[in-house]
Amino acid sequence: MRGIVTFYLTYLLCLMLGITCVALVAHWNYSYRGGFAWDGSVKQFNWHPVFMVTGMVVLYGNAAVVYRIPLTWGHNKLPWKLLHAGLLLLSFVLSVIGLCAVFDYHNANHTANLYSLHSWVGICTTALFTAQWVMGFTAFLLPCTPMTARALVKPAHVWMGGIILVLGIVSCISGINEKLFFALKGNTNGTLPYSALPPEAITANALGVIIVAFGLVVLKILSNQIWQRPEPGYEEGVYQPLGYDGS
Repeated sequence: MRGIVTFYLTYLLCLMLGITCVALVAHWNYSYRGGFAWDGSVKQFNWHPVFMVTGMVVLYGNAAVVYRIPLTWGHNKLPWKLLHAGLLLLSFVLSVIGLCAVFDYHNANHTANLYSLHSWVGICTTALFTAQWVMGFTAFLLPCTPMTARALVKPAHVWMGGIILVLGIVSCISGINEKLFFALKGNTNGTLPYSALPPEAITANALGVIIVAFGLVVLKILSNQIWQRPEPGYEEGVYQPLGYDGS
C-alpha cells in the first residue's frame, strides 16, 4: 500500500508539472510574444515552442509512464499498448507541426535553417523519435512479430525511450534560451536586455526549470524497479498491487 501511495503522489506531481509546462509555454508566447497565427509572421514561429514542449516533452513523458500505473497491472496489456502508441503518435504529430511552423517561418523571412546547436539537437531527436516509434509499432503491435524478437528489442526500446526524452528536454531548454537571447536585446529592439531579467525572462526561465523537473520525475518513475509492470513469471519481491494475478 505504501508503494501505491508513493507512486500516485509522484504521478500526480508528474501530471501537475506537465500541465504547468503547457500553460507556461502558451502564456509566454501569447502574452509576451504577440500570440499565434499561421501567416509567415513571427506569430507563426510562436507555435513552435508550444507544440515542441507539449509534444516532445509532456505527451512523450506521459506516454512513457503509462505502463507504470498500478491499476493497469493484472489486466489485458493491449489497450495500454494502444494508449502508449497513440500518445506517442500524437506527440510525434505535434512535433512535426512545430517543425513545420519554424521551417515555414524561416523560409518566408529568408532566414537560414538548421544552423544552431539547438536545431541540430532538435532534428536528431525527432529523427530518433521517428525510428523509435516505427520500431516499437513493428515489434510490439504487429501480431506477426515473434516473441523472441520482442524480447530482443525491448531493452533497446526502453533505453532509447529515456534517451529521447532527455534529448527532447535539452532541445526545449536550449531553444528557450536561444529565443530569449534573440528577443531580449535591450536598446536594439526596445526591450530590456536578458541580463536585466525582465518578466518575460523570468517566465521563460521558469518554464525551462519546470521542464527539467518534469523530466526528472518521469525518469524517477521509469527507473524505480518496484514500479515496473510485472510480466508473467515475475520475480518475487517485486511490488504487486492488490488483485494482480500475473495475467
